[in-house]
Amino acid sequence: MRILLHTCCGPCAVVYTDGLDGAGYNYDFLWYNHNIHPYTEYRNRKQALETFAKNKNCKLVMVDEYGLEGFVETTLANPSARCQSCYKNRLEFTAKKARAEGYSAFSTTLLASPYQNFDTICKLGNSLSEEHGLKFIVEDFRESFRAGLAKAREMGLYMQKYCGCIFSEKERYVKPNKPS
Repeated sequence: MRILLHTCCGPCAVVYTDGLDGAGYNYDFLWYNHNIHPYTEYRNRKQALETFAKNKNCKLVMVDEYGLEGFVETTLANPSARCQSCYKNRLEFTAKKARAEGYSAFSTTLLASPYQNFDTICKLGNSLSEEHGLKFIVEDFRESFRAGLAKAREMGLYMQKYCGCIFSEKERYVKPNKPS
């Protein structure tokens, strides 16, 4: 079984593929991340994945579309629901691409991060799995997250500071006003 693995960034790819390798899976990477902003962040993460894929001698399916306008248009009306919308968009794209390219399964490195909503991702992935006639691979390697990040750092991969979306970046730096 060959898996098309949606990949959000190099560090999460290290974590998740170490686990997949240990479980005996075969996979190719997919870069499709319309949510990552600003452009310099998008470029840095894309380059880190390109480096990792090359070092791992793994095929990388590149969908290089910087999607600022579409992402903002989709999320601006309800920024609090942005994560679910973003997960769904990327997983749906991955499932469609996997089916079109002849893969029998798909997954995402988003499952590697303790900062992402594991249950929501699994629910969406399983629903799309049924819809597209593919298997959605769910593995929980979150316990290896810190070790994987250390390994990515040793490899010199770009290490991001937020999930990727501009709203997340704002939350990282702008704290809500608190009454005195």
